[in-house]
Amino acid sequence: MSVIATAGHVDHGKSTLVRALTGTDPDRWAEEKERGLTIDLGFANLVLESGQEISLIDVPGHIRFLRNMLAGVGAVDGCLFVVSAVEGWKPQSEEHLRILHLLGISHGVIALTMMDQVDEDLLELALLDVEEHVEGTFLEGSAIVPVSAPMGTGLDDLRAAIESLMANIGETPDRDQPRIWIDRAFAPSGAGTVITGTLTGGSLAVGDEVLALPGEQTARIRSLQSHHRSVDQVGPGNRVAVNLTGINHGDLARGHVLVRQGQWHRSKMIDAELKVLASLSHPVSRRGAYAAYLGSGEFPVKVRVLGPDTLKPGDQGAIRLHFKTTVPVLPGDRFILRESGRDETIGGGQLLDIDPRVRAADAKPDRSVERVIAERGWVQVDEVLRLTGERLEPMIGHWVVDPEVLQATTTKLLSLVEEAGPLGLDLALLTDQERGLAQSLEEIEIEAGRATIGEPDDPLADHPWVAALEANPFTPPTAEGVDRTEIRELVRRGTVVEQDGVFFAQASLLRAGKLLAERFQTQPEGLTVAEVRDLLATTRKFVLPLLNHFDQTGQTRRREDLRIAGPRLPEPD
Repeated sequence: MSVIATAGHVDHGKSTLVRALTGTDPDRWAEEKERGLTIDLGFANLVLESGQEISLIDVPGHIRFLRNMLAGVGAVDGCLFVVSAVEGWKPQSEEHLRILHLLGISHGVIALTMMDQVDEDLLELALLDVEEHVEGTFLEGSAIVPVSAPMGTGLDDLRAAIESLMANIGETPDRDQPRIWIDRAFAPSGAGTVITGTLTGGSLAVGDEVLALPGEQTARIRSLQSHHRSVDQVGPGNRVAVNLTGINHGDLARGHVLVRQGQWHRSKMIDAELKVLASLSHPVSRRGAYAAYLGSGEFPVKVRVLGPDTLKPGDQGAIRLHFKTTVPVLPGDRFILRESGRDETIGGGQLLDIDPRVRAADAKPDRSVERVIAERGWVQVDEVLRLTGERLEPMIGHWVVDPEVLQATTTKLLSLVEEAGPLGLDLALLTDQERGLAQSLEEIEIEAGRATIGEPDDPLADHPWVAALEANPFTPPTAEGVDRTEIRELVRRGTVVEQDGVFFAQASLLRAGKLLAERFQTQPEGLTVAEVRDLLATTRKFVLPLLNHFDQTGQTRRREDLRIAGPRLPEPD
């Protein structure tokens, strides 16, 4: 599904043509019907001979209603440009064409209306006049179809031309990132809150939860309509009416946005590319009261020209836009810039960087994903999607990394691991990014939360302190002079057991258990502490921690002043 906007001078017959093509009157308001001109957006759907449906937006042509016209062309794929054969090309025709060009619209069909009111010679002159005015624009070479809407003349030819136009436009992309710029919000009797707009970026379905911006209010989709038909799901490129629960229609207005939670970066400061109209009579500078037309919204902005102090008429350059409220945008979104004081269109272009990190004096924005990553070093892939609209595969964990930053981090990490010694580097001391990198490097071995280079010999094998503990099994030496990191690792491995501040070799405890099991065979009623002390040829200082360990591990049980055999005592030799 695609959206086509009408454009052209007031009274050149846009609304009449839409009504003749679709059977729908796009003039919704009584004032529009009384005055005979469109003051707000009108919508209709056109079914082509192939069965394809397109949405037609009839936008106002009168200069006083330019803001509404801009709200209508923020999410369209092509245009139906209307010029009267009677009046010919008018200044407002020129302004509408410039706006469509600045918004990046590159496909269109021209309807030369009111052909029944001129003779063949004047009609030919009108055709030549239109061809001359669109020369060098995106409409050059487009079909120009003479029509008379009231008489129905030429309408079949116009539908065929629109059909060919749609073949050139192609399918609207689905990035699974839906967004609706709201152009109307109202509350029909018994229906709650309803908004209308053009869905772009992805699909929505009944039951989906959406976020309304600004305001950060969540709502749920109760029902959906597209072209006056109820649907359970609707894809991008469609005009939609969305019935919402959980939000009041008074909290929504034209220029607000519906999106999914967590999918969009919201920006107050944006770097953009501005094409200044050649017809402008003065340069563009930071001085002035500006408004940016983005989506369906009109946003007061401050403008900073990046690089030179000004941009001359006809120039193209970078600017920084400062919004008063955040907007959910992506690089490539189109905008129009107007100066409110002079009430004139300055130019327009596309957004480049929606989260500038470089100060204005040094900024050189573009739409490069590599630049976004380079300015941040490490970026999570979800954040890259929000900042650029590009889906990338992660390089390390869930990050993409600038190549220079990755090389520097790798060098630093390898150095830290080498300096950590034979026991390796504790991964808890690293950042999340460094831990992810350590797990990806072939040079690094990770075991028990510690990183070492390669596969070194076990530094704790044949440890002299363990040998001393085994040589004096029941009167073990202290840990004085032994590296604390080595002690912790030996305890973690189970080679050494610590009990009440005393360290025993695991082999010593096994030997003690077997001696106790052998004595319990001849003395099953139990042993006193003194008897265990004498059996092991030790002192009270060591026998009490040793018995506490045996009690805790189920190898012995305490019965008053005696120790008896427990269920986990080893078998005697």
